[in-house]
Amino acid sequence: MADTPSDESPEVDALSGPDVDRIEFYGGRWTSVLPIALFVLWAIVQSGLFRIGDTTGLVAGMLVSLIVGMFFVKGDWTDYANTIFDGMTKRVAATAVVAWLWAGMFANTLQAGGFVGGLVWAADAAAVGPALFPAVTFILAALLATGIGTGYGTTVAFTALFFPAGILLGANPVLLFGSILSGAVFGDNLAPVSDTTIVSAVTQDADIGGVVASRFKYAIVAAVFAFAAYVVAGGAMPGLDISQQAQDLFIENSEPAGLVHLLSMLVVIVTAVMGRHIVEAVSWGLVVAVAFNLVFGLAPLSAVLLFRVPDTSVVAGAVAGLPVVEIVEPGNAGVTGSLYSGAAGFFPLIVLVLLIIAGSEIMIRGGGFAAIQDWLLDNVATGVRSAETTMVVGTAFVNSMITINTAAEIAIAPYIARIGQKYNINGYRRANILDANTSALGYIFPWAGGVLVGFATMQGLPEQYEWFTEAMIVNPIQVWPFVFHGWLLFFVFLLSALTGFGLEYTTDRRSDEVSRV
Repeated sequence: MADTPSDESPEVDALSGPDVDRIEFYGGRWTSVLPIALFVLWAIVQSGLFRIGDTTGLVAGMLVSLIVGMFFVKGDWTDYANTIFDGMTKRVAATAVVAWLWAGMFANTLQAGGFVGGLVWAADAAAVGPALFPAVTFILAALLATGIGTGYGTTVAFTALFFPAGILLGANPVLLFGSILSGAVFGDNLAPVSDTTIVSAVTQDADIGGVVASRFKYAIVAAVFAFAAYVVAGGAMPGLDISQQAQDLFIENSEPAGLVHLLSMLVVIVTAVMGRHIVEAVSWGLVVAVAFNLVFGLAPLSAVLLFRVPDTSVVAGAVAGLPVVEIVEPGNAGVTGSLYSGAAGFFPLIVLVLLIIAGSEIMIRGGGFAAIQDWLLDNVATGVRSAETTMVVGTAFVNSMITINTAAEIAIAPYIARIGQKYNINGYRRANILDANTSALGYIFPWAGGVLVGFATMQGLPEQYEWFTEAMIVNPIQVWPFVFHGWLLFFVFLLSALTGFGLEYTTDRRSDEVSRV
């Protein structure tokens, strides 16, 4: 029987730290799960039953869930309200937000420079047809995500660039979106600079280099089968019925010049691999992309940033000749360009993520996570095999509620460490189970952050291309069966837990000092 965690228990403080105010609920610790559970139910009804893929609708659902949870708090509601603010200011939430904003600006700037047209030209020249395009996209997305260490950034870039190119070539949109998410899973799981890799290693007292080396075999096995699945499914699933005239017109006007932005992406990858912060890496890529647009005549500066100044402005005459200024009627005033549109499309999703992290903080301070962990430890984990199985299933359960993979990983990490130490399971093994499932399932559930960030990017494509219609947008509920690498990675570790394949005890291998934090 496991000890009931005290107020200092790390299981309760997975995201918050030891010195936080506890929240008591009517019905006990389990009631603190209510806000997140209601949100998941809302997301299932909205996306699954009603088929409404609206991020703002999910924001409303999370707000309602937080309000409902307040009525079950014992005593003063002030601590509950303050917890919402505390959760929304967590660094883990800010990390996802920053990645989305920078990646959105970068991807839209490459769009403005004709990178999509270059991809279509290259695919047509290389005879990469619609059947093979999703498989190729999976490999390229996996390489980018591994290089830059952010699956979210990769999802944004590939949804903005490769998705419309694949649609024009005749690829199935749902399968193509799934291949992008699969590539993001691969990179999040394996990249040494990924947040999930670092968190999984640090929380399990393992060195990052050893963790990456030990999980490579699992990632590659899943990737090989995923690639084969995309090849087979690509040939079996038809694309959308786009008129041949529209396809021919786009392909005829596609030019190889846009492929110069492969160097822009390479700058991001090399800078990230050199150990620079992802914000710095993407910023350098953005600078290079803007320079290429101007030097090679791919796009004017106004395509990157444009101030639409009303003709009634007192400075309209003085700024009329500037390359980033357009004088318009008052009703048309505003700011446009790739920098603006690349960031603006994520604002509803940003609000949603902050609210979800707030709900997670409530669950932690109310003891809901500790209750789940104790129940698993007391009733399910009765041996090594069952203990590892609870690690796999437990991380899956937490990911179904906390849709930001790094946040979910931080929340469940103390339990993984606790049960692993009880059964003498090596830190590498614990870190691999922890990271694989949080990386995979964060891009599978329809309400997960990885899926929604791609969906948010997709919603902006009709404004980018005249031929791209609302019917081409993939509803998040459609894609979950086709994130092949995510599902395969999950089942690889579930099978490993059930059979003991790859199991290492602490005495089998000693973890060195953590090499990078």
